[in-house]
Amino acid sequence: MKAAIKVIVAKPGLDGHDRGAKIVSRALRDAGMEVIYMGLHNLPEQIVECALQEDADVIGLSILSGAHNNIVSRIFKILQEKKMEKIAVVIGGIIPDDDIPYLLDLGVKGVFTPGTNMNKIVDVIRQSVEL
Repeated sequence: MKAAIKVIVAKPGLDGHDRGAKIVSRALRDAGMEVIYMGLHNLPEQIVECALQEDADVIGLSILSGAHNNIVSRIFKILQEKKMEKIAVVIGGIIPDDDIPYLLDLGVKGVFTPGTNMNKIVDVIRQSVEL
């Protein structure tokens, strides 16, 4: 039997709105994934360290602040420095359409904006993880 996909869900930066992150966390758990919700106000370094300590398969970021390009590029830089490139990264939140190609070029496996069907998020995560 395969181990459950382990997902770290984090709210980086100063954004204090986490309802969406909690809803997605629950949907992932209901889909059989192990979810660790880090809560609010995390630094990229803290998020990657949590992923390392928990042996996570996926980092899911919820960003509503508009700082997504800077935060995600920093996360990927830290993952590379720690030789943790195997971890899939997905992002949800208020992401302008013009920024999505940049995020995908960085290596983000899925960008989910408000109204995305939860099954799509689950499917993208499952397809992104090699168990």
